[in-house]
Amino acid sequence: MARVISTCLREERRILSSTCTQEQGALEQSLQNSVAFERQKNMDNRVGIIRNSVQLMDQAVKNIEDMQDDFDFCYKTLQSRESADRTSDMIKQGITRLQEMLNRLDFKRKEILSKMDVVIKEIDDLITSQLRPELQDWKRRQQIAAIGGPMLTGLEQLQSWFTLTAQSLFQIKRQLDKLGELVVKVTYESDPIPLQKPQMEERVKYLIYHLIKSSFVVEKQPCMPTHPQKPLIIKTGVQFTTKVRLLVKLPEVDYQLKVKTTFDKDLPPGRVSRQFFILTNNTKVMDIEDYSNGCLSVEFRHLQLKEKKYTNSTKGNESLLSVTEELHSLSFEACFTVQGLTIDLETCSLPLVVISNVSQLPGGWASVMWYNLLTDEPRNLGFFGSPPRASWSQLSEVLSWQFSTFAGRGLNKEQLDMLGEKLLGHHASCGDYQVSWSKFAKENIPGKPFSFWMWLDSILELIKKHLLPVWNENYIMGFVSKEMERALLKDREPGTFLLRFSESHLGGITFTWVEHSDNGDVKFNSVEPYTKNRLSALPFADIIRDYKVISNGGVPENPLKFLYPDIPKDEAFGRLYNSQPSKVHPYIPSTLIPISELRSEASSTPRTCPSPEPPMTPGEFDMLSEHLCFDVDTMSSPYSE
Repeated sequence: MARVISTCLREERRILSSTCTQEQGALEQSLQNSVAFERQKNMDNRVGIIRNSVQLMDQAVKNIEDMQDDFDFCYKTLQSRESADRTSDMIKQGITRLQEMLNRLDFKRKEILSKMDVVIKEIDDLITSQLRPELQDWKRRQQIAAIGGPMLTGLEQLQSWFTLTAQSLFQIKRQLDKLGELVVKVTYESDPIPLQKPQMEERVKYLIYHLIKSSFVVEKQPCMPTHPQKPLIIKTGVQFTTKVRLLVKLPEVDYQLKVKTTFDKDLPPGRVSRQFFILTNNTKVMDIEDYSNGCLSVEFRHLQLKEKKYTNSTKGNESLLSVTEELHSLSFEACFTVQGLTIDLETCSLPLVVISNVSQLPGGWASVMWYNLLTDEPRNLGFFGSPPRASWSQLSEVLSWQFSTFAGRGLNKEQLDMLGEKLLGHHASCGDYQVSWSKFAKENIPGKPFSFWMWLDSILELIKKHLLPVWNENYIMGFVSKEMERALLKDREPGTFLLRFSESHLGGITFTWVEHSDNGDVKFNSVEPYTKNRLSALPFADIIRDYKVISNGGVPENPLKFLYPDIPKDEAFGRLYNSQPSKVHPYIPSTLIPISELRSEASSTPRTCPSPEPPMTPGEFDMLSEHLCFDVDTMSSPYSE
């Protein structure tokens, strides 16, 4: 009794906590969106101010050129007058005028150089304090999106900022070139241009160089088309795609920009036990994309990896890491030439997991999730040599993303709490409790032959392939424990049932219902879990509709009446039933009916039904006999898994 009361109180706390958490989550999301909007607005303003300043400097340089032309004309005119032996007063007046013009010219030269210095410093600060962090933020959000997080946006905005900033720098470079041309025509003692121009040119070239290099990004991380929701896992011999993009759009760019891919470039010796090479063509030319406002990009759609075969009994370095813990990298290189500048571009994908069998896919995806959740380093290939721990609050969010990505609906607070209890026990209530990589993906659950992640991944696969309609209607409670299951059902109407995932089977779902005996005793009955083999033969909603039990040789009856808490079964599942139109057929139609034999209370040992019980047609009997392993369920009472 005390345990039941404690369980109910804990359930009440969970419900209250869930409500508060949802409200807090919505508020936090609203604040984050507001901050992001203000940051973007500030960035737009700064970029716009810089562009306007550079345009004004263009006009200032043109005015200096006009002033210098006037000075040059007056100077040559005065020289001609001197040769014509004009009066000395006229010569003096001309010299005075020339000196005044030269003073104004000197002032304007100093003024434009001062303005350029201010704008260059402003661009430097913009790149350092805002543009580079915005790019890093986008890359971090790309990592999170890769493991099921919020959809990645913002690349078009980044391209706009990069392009406008690069245009400003190239325009300043041309202005400095123009000032250099003016110096060739007219210079004088203490001329500021020869003194300041070289340092400014070097600074502008440095900023252009690093801006262009950082604008070379992986827009789409490597991914097999067969598994679009699990990027960064590559199977040998299977084609995968990836895409790189140059965020700077300039008309002067040589559009024959060739990009070369290399696998595991400059990998330190001994890092991995297996080595691979790209089997297909690894070089392509970047093209202009119309839909992205003319940016340069290239998509590799038919890349394949092949493992290197060793001869003369030589093998790769032995590694303490498993295949799915070995991380690899795909590098991209290009040579960029514009306005006399040559820039070597290079970027790389996020770390990849290479598998040779689809059975390694779950383990590979666990590695991808763990890496991208816990680090923003782009190429820490030794990450799993000493993997960091994840807090339960971090991990639970990622697990919910897996269900929203693969099954269409994420996990609610109660379901996450149940998962936390399964993984962490009493520590689950502490969101900051640290979960080790081994406990999550490598160590078996106590008493089970599989790890926590393998168990959860098998449930995801089961939902995706067989339970999507029922899951998205929120009819599957999912991860409720046996203890909680009893507490929830004990006071409900007879025939009330709930759906939960099996704790002892990989990829299994079961239902449990409550019965009340004449003397007031409460009994809980749980069907043997349905796995993918059974669900391939019969939709789960139809199983709920047609399920029968035979008790003490009586007439088969469907014991399922109400979906927890009190929803009539047909009201909940009616629109999910598989109703096929009748067809003209020479044979009497037959139907698969899931049926279990409910043992009498006197029975002390479990007993497997040797065959389905009547009533059913001979055809039905033969069909069920052929599929006995998955069409007949064993029922036990009292409660069993």
